[in-house]
Amino acid sequence: MLDEALKGDIQTAYRRVLEGLELAPRYGQRLMIAEIARTLAGIQADDDGKRTSNEHVCVLEAGTGTGKTLAYLLAALPVAKARGKRLVVSTATVALQEQVLHQDLPALKQHSGLDFDYALAKGRGRYICVAKLEQALDGVEDNPTLSLFEQAMESRDGDDFHGLVKELAEAYGNGRWEGDRDSWPVAIADPEWRRLTTDHRQCTNRRCDHFSACAFFRARRYLDSADIIVANHDLVLADLALGGGAVLPSPSDCIYVFDEGHHLPDKAIGHFTHRFAVNGALRWLRTLKKSLTELNTALGVQPTLARLLGGFPEAIAALEPRLGEVFALGHQLADLPNGAGEESRQLRFDMGRAPEPLREQAGALVTVFAELSRNLESMADILRESLDPEKSTGLPREQAEPWLPLIALLHGRALEAHGLWLAFSEVDDTQEPPRARWLSFEQVGGEPELVFAASPVSAANTLARTLWGSCHGAVVTSATLTALGRFERIQERAGLANRYRYQRLPSPFDYSRAVLSIPREAVDPGDREGHERAIVDFVQGLDESEAVLMLFSSRAQLRAVEKALPRSERERVLAQDRLPKRELIERHRARVDAGEGSIIFGLASFAEGIDLPGEYLTHVVITRLPFAVPDDPVGATLAEWIESRGGNPFMRITVPDASIKLVQACGRLIRKEEDSGRITLLDRRVLTRRYGQALLDGLPPFTREIDGVVQGG
Repeated sequence: MLDEALKGDIQTAYRRVLEGLELAPRYGQRLMIAEIARTLAGIQADDDGKRTSNEHVCVLEAGTGTGKTLAYLLAALPVAKARGKRLVVSTATVALQEQVLHQDLPALKQHSGLDFDYALAKGRGRYICVAKLEQALDGVEDNPTLSLFEQAMESRDGDDFHGLVKELAEAYGNGRWEGDRDSWPVAIADPEWRRLTTDHRQCTNRRCDHFSACAFFRARRYLDSADIIVANHDLVLADLALGGGAVLPSPSDCIYVFDEGHHLPDKAIGHFTHRFAVNGALRWLRTLKKSLTELNTALGVQPTLARLLGGFPEAIAALEPRLGEVFALGHQLADLPNGAGEESRQLRFDMGRAPEPLREQAGALVTVFAELSRNLESMADILRESLDPEKSTGLPREQAEPWLPLIALLHGRALEAHGLWLAFSEVDDTQEPPRARWLSFEQVGGEPELVFAASPVSAANTLARTLWGSCHGAVVTSATLTALGRFERIQERAGLANRYRYQRLPSPFDYSRAVLSIPREAVDPGDREGHERAIVDFVQGLDESEAVLMLFSSRAQLRAVEKALPRSERERVLAQDRLPKRELIERHRARVDAGEGSIIFGLASFAEGIDLPGEYLTHVVITRLPFAVPDDPVGATLAEWIESRGGNPFMRITVPDASIKLVQACGRLIRKEEDSGRITLLDRRVLTRRYGQALLDGLPPFTREIDGVVQGG
């Protein structure tokens, strides 16, 4: 229940922000504030603050122009503070994260009258490890630890690297740099950065000599006092995968806001995908075998470590031939010679069912990797304890410290291997969607590689359990959460329960100012050559002064159309991949500013996140309906499962997903209340197929023009 005091705080803050920023109140924004405040304030909790009610999530579709960032901050922050919870704002893109951090939150703090602190949360891998930086600076980085693996796998430009190390150390030491990769003025290459950062397994936390100067833990201390934490979906999901509370506060102490929430299901699937490269594993096992003498010399003085190390030769001896067998079996299943040829290939197992011989091999590998993981974990625990002056393990700190990063790295690799082979050995519940399982044959550094992979086809159950079931409250918002005008697709993909609150908020835009046209040139893309000719003809008929974004569904068609254009027309085109995205947008804006026309040729990534308001975009052309062919292993396996249960994957997945993408593409045109223009769809299927009307009905109420005849809004 939203009590009067809390309601008054929110209303006062909203009024002050509108006055301070000289904004007009928006109906959709007021509705969004009320819906969020009502949901979050209505959460029931016991005396310890633990949630006891189950209607704690609201899902709100709020189109461009709603002002949703200020709405959710104004509504959720006062409730979070009143309930003693932390507000975690999570975005999918860096651009939105920077907007929240550098524009919206400072404006709210300046004008709302609300007292709060905020901080940015990043994973440990985005920060410099001071211990590694010092080792690299002293030239002792090449000690018998991670270098055993990293030196063998990565090219090392000594002078460049050591010059970078000196710069980083000087900037961090005098306070000019806070130690995070993203704020360094020049991009740091991945191989170099990996040698200077750490992960949760390698990090020794408070036992590290550099703990007080640690960049990651300094940032964590800011998080501990912040009322609002800005994060991204990947970090939230990674924290949940570690049990919650590893980087961010415990989920039960958090109210989450997931902006760009339509990305959450795909991000979640990615976090629970396992991969295993056979030759890569054989390489690190062989390197481990070669280093056993050194390991025994350094660590064998400790009885438990000596016993655990004693088991490694047997484990490696069991793994090497089995991995050789599974390598050969993979090629046999794909009917390939052991070299696999020069080209990359993929073999997906129907319905995710691994053949019985492979399941048997996987079961045996699970056992060996489970034991190896346990032994490496025990070793890492002893090495960590050896760094604690209050604990006596029989191993001096100076002997334990250099070896912990290596043992922790191997533990992580063994755990990932165990997870993959467990996924291949298990039989899926027939009542639930199966896991996708597949093999990839690749060339890595000129050598053939066989990669085994397994992934859930849906993150719904995982998100329902680890996120929605464990958080205090949550808001999911985006401009595109509904498909065909309904919330069923996001519910199914994200594990969102029916009992949660769902609402589509009205847009402040007058969409009748835009014309949605299906012209006579629109043909069925099934006639590939005819469709291509129609696009070429349409481009040639465009007014020279227009600012156009033309969206293609395939790179091959984009290039074919570009090539088929006369030279004079081709000079007006700015094609994706020919230029970096930022430079392409800048050139387009410059042409428009100069009074010239400009045409951008873009792929799917240009249908979302491109902001060209006013005269910078007057015409969006969608060459074909954005149907995704479920040819990736995850999508194909899910489609198979739906079909096996009598469903229609095209109508259940493909059409709803196309509806979302179509709304996103059309959404490029109207970015501000005064914007107007034209959207042209060059795909006649929207008029001739039974799903076409549903796709059109899922769009905003544009003025429609069919074959040159205006149909109305």
